[in-house]
Amino acid sequence: MILVNTEYIPDKELELLGMVKGQSIRAKHVGRDIGNMLKNLVGGELTSYTEMMNESRALATKRMVEEAEGLGADAVINIRYNSSQIMQGAAEILVYGTAVKFK
Repeated sequence: MILVNTEYIPDKELELLGMVKGQSIRAKHVGRDIGNMLKNLVGGELTSYTEMMNESRALATKRMVEEAEGLGADAVINIRYNSSQIMQGAAEILVYGTAVKFK
C-alpha cells in the first residue's frame, strides 16, 4: 500500500474509490501524568506523551489502511492527520485520505 500526502502519484493514473479514515483515542496513564507535570516545571520533552501520540498515530494509520484495503485500493493519497483533546487527559488522532486504485 502506497501512502502519500500529495494529490497524485507520479506516473500513475488513478481511479478514486473514496475517503478512508482511521481513528485512535488514548488516555494518559496517571503515574506518567504526575511525572510529566513535574517535568513541565523544569522543561524538556515529555517522552511518554510523545510515545503515546506516536502509538496512537500508528494505530490510526493502520485502521485507515485496513479500510482502504477493504475497498481494493492500491494507495491512499492526500493523507492528513488531525489531533484533538476529547476530554481532560484523553486525545484523539484522526487520519484520513482518498483511497485510489491504479488504472
